[in-house]
Amino acid sequence: MKHLFTMLLFCSLLLCSSFLELSIAYEDSSFCCVQSSDRCSKAGVVDRCVKYCKICCQECKCVPSGTYGNKHECPCYRDKVNNKGKPKCP
Repeated sequence: MKHLFTMLLFCSLLLCSSFLELSIAYEDSSFCCVQSSDRCSKAGVVDRCVKYCKICCQECKCVPSGTYGNKHECPCYRDKVNNKGKPKCP
């Protein structure tokens, strides 16, 4: 019984520390800069792509992987639309 409690305590501490690291990464603006630059590296108008990607990253706290697609990885990013109903996030 002691070993089970110890193991559960250890796992919960490990899990909490990983969430803490993620939350710190999302609050750091450099996270959004790097992710947006990677995402927009092959865009036709890179500066505009990076601008909107950073806005979406700061609001959604995530950026899909790759340079195109994969928006299922970040539903908030995927569902943002502009005033014309078109996708806001690149």
